[in-house]
Amino acid sequence: MPILARVFQRKSEEGGRLKVKIGLGQLLVEGGEPERNLERAEKMAGEAAAKGCQILLLPECLDLGWCHPTAKVESLPIPGPYSDRICALALKHKMYICAGLTERDGERVYNTAIFVDPEGKVLVKYRKINELTVVHDIYSIGQTLGVVETPFGIIGINICADNYGDSLEIGHVLGRMGAQLILSPSAWTVDYGVVEVGNPYGEKWVKPAHTLASLYDMVICSATSVGTIVGGAYEGKKMVGCSLAVGKDGLIVQGRYQEFAAELVVADIEIPAPHAKGTAVGEMLKAKGYYK
Repeated sequence: MPILARVFQRKSEEGGRLKVKIGLGQLLVEGGEPERNLERAEKMAGEAAAKGCQILLLPECLDLGWCHPTAKVESLPIPGPYSDRICALALKHKMYICAGLTERDGERVYNTAIFVDPEGKVLVKYRKINELTVVHDIYSIGQTLGVVETPFGIIGINICADNYGDSLEIGHVLGRMGAQLILSPSAWTVDYGVVEVGNPYGEKWVKPAHTLASLYDMVICSATSVGTIVGGAYEGKKMVGCSLAVGKDGLIVQGRYQEFAAELVVADIEIPAPHAKGTAVGEMLKAKGYYK
């Protein structure tokens, strides 16, 4: 069944509210091993398709690994061989895929995310803005934001630390551009000595996501890698999962915590109705107490 037909069939079955099944691909990413990483992404795409996912969200820099030094010499253009493989997956499985890749553009390298439609076409290419200072020697800073209209509503793309509590302006702009859903490839880390007790991030990711979700009535999804970082400024730190989806009422779903917890986390998301536009956004935020 074509994806548009499946979307509106689900909408009808759910009594008029549009729902979408999103796979959060909590993927093992090895620094400097693009072939192995892309093979895992291909396998996870097949699993997501088998489970009926209409969107698959994959981690940040899934090709070379976030902050791995090989980015300086082995990153490839977009479009290019790595992005072409993601596009081929979207076409093969007739699903939308959002994936983080390492992009070379001339002498510059960017931490980039692409959002690909079921025909294998890149709808959005976004370069991370709020990049950590320790990796400024690798990645240049992005200069644009964008959203795209889809059968699931308006979707915005950002990456990992763009969702820090002190960088919510990025999410605010996406909200003002009409985003009902934000997809965020990520690579969340903790020190190696942090043990598997409770939630290692506390409110670090849920709180800012919930702030935006409640203000704009949107859903924010983040898929993070797992594994141990080798090479670069964060060598020895662990990527330990906890991929999540957050809506206006709080946490919708969360992945397991562990550096070995590679898994597909499936979230059934009810797409919020379109929210205010233009100057009406300011009035909406004022009514919610954000502005005085």
